[in-house]
Amino acid sequence: MLKGISPLLTPELLKLLMEMGHDDALVVADANFTAMSIAAGKPVLRLPGTTLPPVVQAITALMPLAEDVPHPAAFMHVSGAASDYASAVQREVMALLVPHMLPSQSAEAVERFAFYDRARAAYAIVLTGEKQPFANFILRKGVIGENLRP
Repeated sequence: MLKGISPLLTPELLKLLMEMGHDDALVVADANFTAMSIAAGKPVLRLPGTTLPPVVQAITALMPLAEDVPHPAAFMHVSGAASDYASAVQREVMALLVPHMLPSQSAEAVERFAFYDRARAAYAIVLTGEKQPFANFILRKGVIGENLRP
């Protein structure tokens, strides 16, 4: 255990977050997500017994979100629902993401199969114990650094 770091961030997850570079994507998914087939050899970390909101909160406490894109986060749209629909878990996670995004940014709803395509390109997948279907997010890593020097 370390001071100031959530116990949800396992040594493996901390290592993975450190290894990721600018614009790498991290999928944070529910327990139903087809992680092994989507990952196809990329890292899959399991956090059984957890739910999505506290895991996303722990990750974003350390990992900056990309500032150079309009949507540094994406979530899986609930199939068959209205285009503006978001589940309670999705709304809770999006509220947690707002403080980590620029005012001009937002999370983007992505159709289920398009979400799978994006997830295949991700750096890794974190599989939570979240039981709410469609509780799947993709977070794009940003940078930490100083402004460019003239």
